[in-house]
Amino acid sequence: MTQTAQITDSHCHLDFPDFEGQMDAVLSRAAEAGVTRMVTICTRLRLEPQIRAIAEAHDPVFYAAGTHPMSVATEPMTSVDELIALTRHPKMVGIGETGLDYHYTAESARMQQTSLRLHIAAARETGLPLIIHARDADADMAHILRDEYRAGAYSCVMHCFSSSADLAKAALDLGFYLSMSGITAFPRSQELRDIFASAPVERILVETDAPYLAPPPHRGKRNEPAFVAHTARVGADVFGLEYPEFAARTQANFDRLFSKAAAWKAAA
Repeated sequence: MTQTAQITDSHCHLDFPDFEGQMDAVLSRAAEAGVTRMVTICTRLRLEPQIRAIAEAHDPVFYAAGTHPMSVATEPMTSVDELIALTRHPKMVGIGETGLDYHYTAESARMQQTSLRLHIAAARETGLPLIIHARDADADMAHILRDEYRAGAYSCVMHCFSSSADLAKAALDLGFYLSMSGITAFPRSQELRDIFASAPVERILVETDAPYLAPPPHRGKRNEPAFVAHTARVGADVFGLEYPEFAARTQANFDRLFSKAAAWKAAA
């Protein structure tokens, strides 16, 4: 019997009401699909305890924490010290998601920029990867990422990447990673697939962003970690690789970037 290739959902939201009372079934389906790990994301720091509890209760689940750019105007501004304190938990493996979103919340652009720089400082101090959300803010995003990198190196993944080739190049030039979501698998996303195809496969992660953005054949339905395998199969085609090899490459990439999660697994 052929063993299912192992893969990691590097970004999901398991605390959302969509999964209430269904966690065991969701994780069981993920395991059947070869998804051995997932990172669930806290987008409002006041909710960190409940996201942390999910990670504590389920071996395959890790978590990251930050203030989503669309929430910056309605949540207390975080501090570098607050973010660093959260990283003391052994399963807290990333800073964010943070970033810039001028599509829905352009009026809070300056606050978003301030918040992003605070998150970058925490990522730089802790060595944990920064998890970036970017929408309709490519020029400011590229400027801040470069400006902050000059102040001191840090690591980063551009989560659910669907921005321009220019922003992809800016991120890759800094040694950052791009993450494929279900958007990459949509039939009309050829331009996005071409952007990924021009990137080194060593800088690629895969994710669901569940419960959003389910890839075909589940488009329009609630997304869940098991479905990351569908996106990864498209990713394998983009890079001209067999699925098991692409899955293994993304696993190695995740281990390299999220080294705290890889170390926890090794020690567990």
